[in-house]
Amino acid sequence: MSNPPTTTVIVMGVSGSGKTTVATGAAEALGWKYSEGDDFHPPANVEKMRSGHPLDDDDRWPWLRDIASWIGDREKLGESVVVTCSALKRSYRDLLSDGHPSVVFCELEVPAAVLADRMAHRENHYMPASLLRSQLDTLQPLQPDERGFVVPVEGGEDAVLAEVLRSLQRYV
Repeated sequence: MSNPPTTTVIVMGVSGSGKTTVATGAAEALGWKYSEGDDFHPPANVEKMRSGHPLDDDDRWPWLRDIASWIGDREKLGESVVVTCSALKRSYRDLLSDGHPSVVFCELEVPAAVLADRMAHRENHYMPASLLRSQLDTLQPLQPDERGFVVPVEGGEDAVLAEVLRSLQRYV
């Protein structure tokens, strides 16, 4: 099977896994457009998280549909892109990739203790560390039949980015 004419890399994982760092680095290295998935959240979702309440499926579906629509627009324009999205459940990933042959998932795998430490020291983000447990409980790791790959986040930013770019080669 040949690869589609464009590639959409969805950098996924729980909050604090390094999605933005990896996605911006990959987009820069590849010369592709980057979009922050959090920017697609409606204000009500942001406020709910900011106040310490986890999102439920009813909150997430419109957000995911907006990201999927954006992906479709990029495919029509012939643009390869990188976007962040927690994409915690298989059903979310199915929605994001349905009808979008360009989608490749890059799951960032980080030990829970490392995540907790990162979240405790993160500034200027609306997602409080108290919601990490709910994200870890919700996470359904990428499965072998899904189009994508898992990258353990270890060895520093440069090493992680190099592994992401190496793993992505089979999809572009």
